[in-house]
This record gives sequence, structure tokens and C-alpha cells, in this order.
Amino acid sequence: MKSGFVLTRRGLVAAALLATAGLAAAQDGPLRLIVPFTPGTGIDLIARTVGPRLSERLKRPVVVENRAGASGNIGTEAVVRAAPDGSTLLVSVNTLVMNRSLYPQMPFDPVRDLQPVSLTSWGQLILVTHPRSGFKTAAELIDAAKKAPGKLNYASPGVGTPHHLSMELFKNTAKVFLTHIPYRGTGPAVTDMIGGQVDAMFLPIHVALPQVRSGRLVALGIGSDKRHPLLPDLPTLSEAKAGDVNVDMWYGVFAPKGMPAAQVATLNREINDILRSEDVKKAFEGQGMDPASDTPDGFAKLVNRDADRWAALIKAQGIKAE
Repeated sequence: MKSGFVLTRRGLVAAALLATAGLAAAQDGPLRLIVPFTPGTGIDLIARTVGPRLSERLKRPVVVENRAGASGNIGTEAVVRAAPDGSTLLVSVNTLVMNRSLYPQMPFDPVRDLQPVSLTSWGQLILVTHPRSGFKTAAELIDAAKKAPGKLNYASPGVGTPHHLSMELFKNTAKVFLTHIPYRGTGPAVTDMIGGQVDAMFLPIHVALPQVRSGRLVALGIGSDKRHPLLPDLPTLSEAKAGDVNVDMWYGVFAPKGMPAAQVATLNREINDILRSEDVKKAFEGQGMDPASDTPDGFAKLVNRDADRWAALIKAQGIKAE
């Protein structure tokens, strides 16, 4: 009995040492920042701006890995399935919570199965049209849509994107109907927008700004509760008499569920410090994003509130992913 007890105790000690060694190895090895969209997106910019600075602070390699596809679900699932040992993080946008309601048959829950680590920034969308439409204000677009329901259309980079759901919120608020024309990506949508094949769409500020300044697109309003420094003369949609339509996009970092609280707190602290630097602020603002920070709990509350908000809209508008 005694020798059996000794062997058991030794086995437990050995297992504990192996587990500790495994965790240490994971923390010393490369940290992957999974971006669930293609290179060049706002999320990709965040990861590639924060990554090198995080590497310096943590004294370990940080690698950005783009895993695009299925509206971000492929990259998101890769993080959900990863070990919560600090070797894999997700950099994402509020598309994450929209997907929860758009794809109810997913084998994972992007809200329940991820640990919010840190808010990183906010981005704004503006409502645009093409010059030949004749619309100068959002109110004029609404009036035209009310007079001929379904005649006007709008573009988006695809079903379930923030651009798409923002317009659905706009429609729901203004009680109008515009026909949705989904594209495969932002580029083709903007091309047809400039060409006058579609009447309106929501675009991130950094995408729309060059076209607005050149006169190829007309900005009708910003979907936020305040004006933006890059377009100080552009009214909010509320100011433009188009209803209280706030479609600000949050960006943030997530970990697999189960990451130790101390590790989450360390990552949150380091990322927040990085976001306060002037060079990061300039890099973000050049893409129309405003650096922001929050505690893990505060970010989690934001994520849950937003998930409920978009779930209600998706149900009200009968939006389907397919």
C-alpha cells in the first residue's frame, strides 16, 4: 500500500510538472494573432500594428495569421478550438456577434466560447451615394425610398457584413425599403457604386474618404453619435433627420475560453499600453479608426449588449445568411 501511494504521488507530481512545462513552453513559443479576414482590412492593420509591439513587451515572437472565409467564421473557429494557453488570440470586429445570429447552426458560439481580452478601437461607417442620384442629404434618400419602395437599391460587400446590417438598421429605423445587392467584397461594390449601378451603401471612412474628396461619391451622413474629425462638416444621421442610427464598429482581441484570468489581465494591460502610444494612434487614425481600451469585463459587456442588439435586428428584418 505504501509503495503504491508513493508511486501515485510521484505520478501526480510528474503530471503537474509536465503540465507546468507545457504551459511555459506555450508562453515562450510564438503567439499567433488570428485575423479572420484578408490582408489589408482594418482588423489586419490592428494585428500588424499591435503585433510587433506586443512581441517586444512579452519577449516572444508574435505572428499574424490570416484565416479568411465564411464571413470570418473559419478564423474564429480556429481560435475557439485552440488551447487556452496564451499561444493563440483572435483579432476581430463586431461581425463576430452578427454571425452568431446569422449562422445559428454553427458548431460553436462566438460569444460564449471566446474570452474577451481587450477592446482596441472604434470605426465609423458613412452613408454614401453617387453624384448622379441627385441626393444631397440622407433625408432626401429616405423621401425617395418612401415614394417608391424597392425601386432604390444598396450595395454591400456581402450578406452579414457590418455594411449590410447597418443599412438594414437604417431601413428599419426610417421605415423604408431598399433592395439589397450583395457583392463579393468591398472593391466590386465600390466600383459599381461609383459607376451609378447602385444607389447607396455604408462604407468605412477610410474607404469612402478618397472617393468623397474627389467627388466620385457623395457622403450623406455618418452612422455615429458624433461627427468625425476627418469629415467635420458631415452630419450624423440623427442630425440629418434620418433617425438615431449608430452603427459604430468595435474592434478587439479575444482568447479561447478558459484562459487563466491572470494571463488575460496581463495581455489586457500590455495591449492597452500599446494603444496609448502616439505612433499607434496615428496608424489607426489613418484608417479611420479611433484607439480605445477597456477592461476584459467591460469589453465582455459591450460584446454581449451588441450581440443582443444585432440579434433583434436580424430577427425583425428576417435576414438570412444564405
